Amino acid sequence: MIRVFSFSYRKGLPNDESGNGGGFVFDARALPNPGREERYKDLTGRDAAVAEYLQQHESVHQFLAGVMSLVDASITTYQRRGFKHLMISFGCTGGQHRSVYLAEQLAKRLSGRTGVEVAVRHLGLETLLK
Repeated sequence: MIRVFSFSYRKGLPNDESGNGGGFVFDARALPNPGREERYKDLTGRDAAVAEYLQQHESVHQFLAGVMSLVDASITTYQRRGFKHLMISFGCTGGQHRSVYLAEQLAKRLSGRTGVEVAVRHLGLETLLK
């Protein structure tokens, strides 16, 4: 089971409910921020316009490639060793744009992998919807 989270650093890191003490935490605050532009303020990382904005930046592609390299290696090791849980979290300032986009992208890339179940949760968006 791979649990992928997006979150806001303002609200704190996600809790690891598996009891394993956490996992990967990737800080997306250094990436270009669509939330600073008025046209994206009310959108999220799930929206096509935000995805297009982020995909225009090579730094986002490099960031995701590095994440995939680390995560792929860990999944292979975890499966070989019989581990059952891996937690991967992406944080940004508000938990609405960059972290959501990255979590969605990672989940898509992992969803077809054999022997892996992927669950995604967007903590920042849950707060916005309340």
